[in-house]
Amino acid sequence: MTNVAALRGATTLDADTRDEVMSRTSELLEELMARNGLTTDDVISLLFTATDDVVSEFPAAAVRAAGISDVPMLCARELGIHGDSNIALCIRVMAHVQTGRSRAELRHTYLRGARQLRSDLHE
Repeated sequence: MTNVAALRGATTLDADTRDEVMSRTSELLEELMARNGLTTDDVISLLFTATDDVVSEFPAAAVRAAGISDVPMLCARELGIHGDSNIALCIRVMAHVQTGRSRAELRHTYLRGARQLRSDLHE
């Protein structure tokens, strides 16, 4: 049986450059899909947010560059909340997917400096 599920993930950049946005966003999506046994056909939509200090490229551009152009995507600004969850140079994603896995079996993906957002999750 196939369910619609939402997967979360995030990563950080070393610097705000187009190459960093492209490579780190690609790395994040590849890892998210690998951990959950997904293919591009399983992806329904992608919602990206980036902190105010990421201005060099849209994260969705990395997805299009990887040849995935038929998935609806949206990029937005992350809220600039003061506190531990306001990590610099951070890109977050919420992926809506079709999967046969239960919610308990899903593996959200937090890489690099974004690991602190969900240190409660197992790798």
